[in-house]
Amino acid sequence: MTRGMTKLPAGFGRLWTAQTVSSLGDGVSHAALPLLALMLTRDPMALAVVTASGTLPWLLFGVLGGALVDRWDRRRTMWVADAVRAVLLAIPAAAAALDVLSIPLLAAVAFLLGLGGLFFDTAATAYLPDLLGRDPALLERANSRLRGAQTTASGFVGPPLGSALLAFGRAVPLLFDALSFALSALLVRSLPATPRPSPEARASLLRQARAGASYVFRDRLLLGLALRPAVGNVAFLAVETVLALFAHDRLGIDTFGFGLLLTAEATGGLLGAGVASFLGRRLGTGTALTCTAAVEGVAILGLAAAPNPYVAGLALAVCGAGMGATMVLAPSLRQAIVPARLMGRVASTSRMLAMCAAPFGAFLGGWLATTYDVRTPLYAAAALLLTMTAVTSTMTTNRRVEAALRAVAPPDDPEHPESRIPVQGAAV
Repeated sequence: MTRGMTKLPAGFGRLWTAQTVSSLGDGVSHAALPLLALMLTRDPMALAVVTASGTLPWLLFGVLGGALVDRWDRRRTMWVADAVRAVLLAIPAAAAALDVLSIPLLAAVAFLLGLGGLFFDTAATAYLPDLLGRDPALLERANSRLRGAQTTASGFVGPPLGSALLAFGRAVPLLFDALSFALSALLVRSLPATPRPSPEARASLLRQARAGASYVFRDRLLLGLALRPAVGNVAFLAVETVLALFAHDRLGIDTFGFGLLLTAEATGGLLGAGVASFLGRRLGTGTALTCTAAVEGVAILGLAAAPNPYVAGLALAVCGAGMGATMVLAPSLRQAIVPARLMGRVASTSRMLAMCAAPFGAFLGGWLATTYDVRTPLYAAAALLLTMTAVTSTMTTNRRVEAALRAVAPPDDPEHPESRIPVQGAAV
């Protein structure tokens, strides 16, 4: 496939606006929900239940959700998911206004919001390559803009806004998030329709889900792209689990300083998302992905050895830049090479692997810090990231990437290679 298209279509602007507005609402609720739970209880386990409930849908329904998205109209799936989430948030908002809010209700809402997010995110990932004609250059540009806006809205603006809105009443941040979902649904509803994937003949939902997972595990390039966030989540959660303790005990950073430390990482993420396309063009996507993964490992190693807050902030900024670039390049490549009929399942399988890996990282970080020292999880995470880089570098080479891109062709032409790619494990 050549990088022939240079201009993003008008519909992308509406999709970008919708996802930015929705990300802003997500940032507000991510800050507000834990704070609302904290107003109700001081029990750490109850607070953990609310936090964990939002991730459970990916663990329980990730692959099945992808199979459903591959059966449904993607645009309709997105706007319906956001419309339902807007209505859903009215329930805890009303409960907060009536002073009957409870931990079980917050946990249920977090779970259902996560389920809606599963369908919206998977459908959006599958819709974007159809909107952009599966052009690799356009996908990198689009994902760079989407990633940058998401980081800004949900990472910089949303959380402090959520905390501020909570001062006006418990229901206010929830209503704000509901409004953001409603606006996003209206914008997505106005997007251009794209061709619906052709259904696989008489295949059950479970068989289709299995076919999507099998497609990832049997393709070395896709498996390499999936392993990086999965292994990366183990490493990053090990770091995140002890980062506050490390910052306080080893670097002498107070609460305000810790917030600045996290801001440094987010700033690096914005920079990385901005230069991702440039790196892909100069180095080739495969080499660029290997370099960004290596940068993440070296940066965490620098964080582990940091003698003061300034070096730690620089290390986190560099790590954030590597992560930001990776999160543009890898999804863009996946969207460019995966057949449209499998896009939902491949995307959800990769995301599910990453989500399932996260709890292991948290446990690893806590165990290493308790058994050895608070710096030990950071050194272990760096070693894990660098080992992962070495292992997956042979799976995501420029040669493999170029071969995969050459194999991609318009899905409706039976003479093109893509139409001859079998769906492993499914009836075709």
